[in-house]
Amino acid sequence: MTSVVSGGAAVGRTRALRAEVALKTLTADLDVPGRLRGVLEQALVFSGAAVAAVYTPDEGGDVLCLVETAGLPRSLYGLRDAYPVAGPSPVAEAYRTGGPVWLKPSELADCADARRLPSRDFHLAVLPTRVTGTAGCMVAIGEQPDGFDEEDRRCLDLIAAAVARQAPARPGAPGAATGPGRVPPNGFSLAVDTGRVEVGEEILQLFGIAPDEFDGKVETLLGLTVPEDLPSLMSVVEADHTSLGERELEFRVLRTAGSPRWLRLRGRLVPSGEGQAARLVGTVADASTLRSGVNDVARVQRLAAALSTAGTVRDVSKAVVTALRRPLRADRIALAELEGERLVVTVLDPPAPEVWPELWRMEWRGEWPDASVRAMPTLATALREGRAQIWPAGTPLEPALAEVGPGGLAVLPLPAGNRMAGACLIGWDAPHDFGPDERALLTASAGLAGAALMRAHALDAEHELVSMLQRQLLPRRLPTLPGAVAVARYLPTTAGLEVGGDWYDVIPLPDNHVAFVIGDVQGHSAAAATLMGQMRTALRAYAAEVHPPDVVVSHANRLLMEMETDLFATCCYVDVDMEEGTAWLVRAGHLPPVLRLPNGETVLVEAEGGPPLGVVTQADFPLTPLRLQRGTVLALTTDGLVESPDTDIDDGMARFAAELAATDPAHLGAVADALLDGARRSDDVALLLMRYDGMASRPQRESWTVWRVPEAVRHARRFTRRTLRTWGVSADSMDSALLVVSELVTNALVHTDGKVRLDLTLVNNRLRVSVSDTSPRTPIKPTRIGWEATGGRGVLLVEAVSAAWGTVPVSGGKQVWSEINLDA
Repeated sequence: MTSVVSGGAAVGRTRALRAEVALKTLTADLDVPGRLRGVLEQALVFSGAAVAAVYTPDEGGDVLCLVETAGLPRSLYGLRDAYPVAGPSPVAEAYRTGGPVWLKPSELADCADARRLPSRDFHLAVLPTRVTGTAGCMVAIGEQPDGFDEEDRRCLDLIAAAVARQAPARPGAPGAATGPGRVPPNGFSLAVDTGRVEVGEEILQLFGIAPDEFDGKVETLLGLTVPEDLPSLMSVVEADHTSLGERELEFRVLRTAGSPRWLRLRGRLVPSGEGQAARLVGTVADASTLRSGVNDVARVQRLAAALSTAGTVRDVSKAVVTALRRPLRADRIALAELEGERLVVTVLDPPAPEVWPELWRMEWRGEWPDASVRAMPTLATALREGRAQIWPAGTPLEPALAEVGPGGLAVLPLPAGNRMAGACLIGWDAPHDFGPDERALLTASAGLAGAALMRAHALDAEHELVSMLQRQLLPRRLPTLPGAVAVARYLPTTAGLEVGGDWYDVIPLPDNHVAFVIGDVQGHSAAAATLMGQMRTALRAYAAEVHPPDVVVSHANRLLMEMETDLFATCCYVDVDMEEGTAWLVRAGHLPPVLRLPNGETVLVEAEGGPPLGVVTQADFPLTPLRLQRGTVLALTTDGLVESPDTDIDDGMARFAAELAATDPAHLGAVADALLDGARRSDDVALLLMRYDGMASRPQRESWTVWRVPEAVRHARRFTRRTLRTWGVSADSMDSALLVVSELVTNALVHTDGKVRLDLTLVNNRLRVSVSDTSPRTPIKPTRIGWEATGGRGVLLVEAVSAAWGTVPVSGGKQVWSEINLDA
């Protein structure tokens, strides 16, 4: 027996030694771009793991992001793209503690990720990877019946140490795509399936891009090449037209000044962990000394090639911006379509509102602004004449144009046939000299862009019609909130000519309550957009009656069931008490909200939900309580932002939460733009954000239930006098309040049945007296009263002593209110 055990240990030690030798050989011989994956693959060989992955913290250090995998698809085992560092996941636990985590199938049953899987018959190992301190985590999953034995763990320790020596850059950090630990200065590594590319600094210099300005997309580099050379480049970049092996070709890149530069690419395709040719690695060198150049005609040809494939107005606009701004070294460029007497902007570059004139910012109602042509007479004259206009620095122009280009402004009318399609504005901050070549380039570009706009407009006609309908049904602007700031964004789909029924709303309610609503109607059609408007109106009407959130959603559900439609809708309704910082949440088949806490942690709210609206008549919609600290951000979105054909909705929500955690909530508009950056527009997207700041001064409130007894009115006056005295109101200021209380309570007792409630609210020396009853009939002010009349004077007295008064429906009854200005 002893000899058998000794022999087994020797075999185990031999396996660990073989792993150590393999790792040393691998890290010495393998090219840098494929080294990390090669190290991970050793976990499959020497520890029997089915899948291995590496996670490193993002730039902010709040989220652990996936950087490499090997083995079987990680989705089979519930591995996510990212984990919050402060979350309860095993990956985050190993990272925080700096020690390994070994979990058996029985222990995995308590993990939220594992609960989503049909089977949990596997073992999980998470090992921190260290260089100096904790740098990340390596995850290994095995399906052995007895889990990872002692030798398996020894091998995993060796592999984790080898992973640490690779020092992978943080995802999204500056220089992550070009850091010296990833690729050599003249090297690159392209993920063919995603288009993400890691590029050395020498290559960026050849393309004329600063390292901190490169976005890591291969499209950015391809956009700088001469159009005639694109087919040969795409034959290498596109996976469907390539095979494993060495590749070499030459191509040209355009420069801001001078002739194009010739570059030589050498590369080879390497397989990914799943057997696909998914990564192209190689080098790029300068070969311009062997080639002759071309003149600026290539820029016009490049623009013509891009416009020939532009299918929408937005595509045309982006092609014009790409072709003109960098060659002209302009500071800003805008392209707008002419609709009647208004210019509707389709693309701004840069897109930040503060870069553009104040008049433009005032008209910034949606994603882009629109402005009246009459507000810019100089532009109107250029459009009537139909020819390019250039104004150098110092030319007196109206502010709406002068602020676009203080150092020089070019206005290009975009003619198309017998009409004017729009205009392109190009501005410079520093004084700019316009040479003859630039003028020729601008004139030629204007003609090409105008014709392309007309073609694209024909394709966009139906889409714009339905989009306009949907925009009219959405709030024009959000209200100013007590103790909070809210922003919203809506992006229509760019797939096809129909739009869906995504909507959002912010509804101010009595007593400093605010309802935040987001929803989505099934389908993409004008019918969906119309039903969206009906549901938004219904929810707003039910909310105005001061129903609880579950009653509001139930009423909307019954209304939709009674409509003659086969469509259904999802909805998320959050009623926030701005005074107390509490909220009630109701979900009807919709995504739960995400909370960003003041410490930067994000929480996906666990809330039981009901079915979508319009599915079940007698449906239950449970209430979920929320507590909001000052500085908390509430984020509501639709599935178009977090789900796509190749992205699981759980992964999308995790990514959404991670991106929200990485933003600065002080600038909520910038947060919304960052969350929408790069969104796939295969579906409509609605986004509603609210930052809870808390009210600076909270109202004083008291309530009194009025009993139907002979002394009821006297008791109500006594309660009012005692309350106002407690609040420090002087006796001289009480007379009007006591008169209003007497009249309103008397009317409620005499003319209604059921319960009567008196509410007093004091805010900044303004007293609000409210009397609620169960009758929906509102008091009527008499037009005239004879001397013999015995009633009808109460409403006139209330009106005489009140700064304002009125009635509102409340849950089947009404509330009569009066506001009185008290002496300071």
